[in-house]
Amino acid sequence: MFIRNYNETDIEQIAALFYDTVHHINTKDYTLEQVNAWASGNIDTAAWNQSFLEHYSIVAVENGIILGFGDVDNTGYLDRLFVHKDYQGKGVATFICNELEKHSRELGVMNMVTHASITARPFFKSSGFIVVKEQQVERKGILLTNFIMEKQLTE
Repeated sequence: MFIRNYNETDIEQIAALFYDTVHHINTKDYTLEQVNAWASGNIDTAAWNQSFLEHYSIVAVENGIILGFGDVDNTGYLDRLFVHKDYQGKGVATFICNELEKHSRELGVMNMVTHASITARPFFKSSGFIVVKEQQVERKGILLTNFIMEKQLTE
């Protein structure tokens, strides 16, 4: 497995990974109605692509398959971190998160913030993030619980 920068040609594979992961992994913590609102299968790939290009965006790849992806902006906001449904628990998220943290430190960012799903909360907690606040977010008229979490970055 290796990390590389996001490429615009990755967007379709990333969209499929996102949908499959939310619909197979996050269903343990969210209802079918909630995962359908969160990941309908009709993401705005142009908007996602633009966002990935504006952020530091990376993918973890093995044998030509994207195992996971993540992105962080210049303020330390970790926007997305998703791992392929078939590669959960194999260190992919840690590998990606470590690289995003390293990049943020190089920019002089002192802390990272993310909005973690119920499912992702234990991963972020084990990675040194703390819960700042539980919140309800609305997706297509449906409420989902997530957590604002932050991590102080050290040298």
